Amino acid sequence: MHHNDHHLVLGGQRSGKSRRAESLAAAWLATPGREAALVATAFAGDAEMADRIARHRFDRAERVPGLATVEEPRALASAVRALAAPHRLVVVDCLTLWLTNLLMPLAGQAVDGDRLDAAIDDLSDVLRAAAGPVVLVSNEIGLGLSPLTHEARRFVDELGRLHQRVADQCANVTLMVAGLEVPVKRRASAA
Repeated sequence: MHHNDHHLVLGGQRSGKSRRAESLAAAWLATPGREAALVATAFAGDAEMADRIARHRFDRAERVPGLATVEEPRALASAVRALAAPHRLVVVDCLTLWLTNLLMPLAGQAVDGDRLDAAIDDLSDVLRAAAGPVVLVSNEIGLGLSPLTHEARRFVDELGRLHQRVADQCANVTLMVAGLEVPVKRRASAA
């Protein structure tokens, strides 16, 4: 993985997408002098979510001990900008929760269309200029039936749009299905 080889890892719930991102981080950390940091976007709005976050934090530390964790539920572009460096891999887990925090926050105001566009533009700009590689994890939820409510349809639409913007900045895109990698986009080999 080179400094600008961003990687988008998509999949359904429990598809193996976070594990794939962790394996990329572990491979990165195998080279001396390298660091890795995970930006966790989850927000503990209730006891079950707080337990889930704690379990993820513990499991991640067991699997990838050198992976530092930064929790940032909304200011994702700023967090990636601050962490990106040639010697550091940044893992974002996950874009789905980040978008949820912007559109349907448990605390605070949802962003309007213009502010959402600005947040996505800012993330895209940060990825374009990042000094080091970024792995982004997200749920692919656009493969099923069209949601019944306006809010749910908007969320599916906005997440699909976000995925397209991020995929455009990534050298690699992988779809995880049942723990298996399905390559969607791969960096072209040098001739």
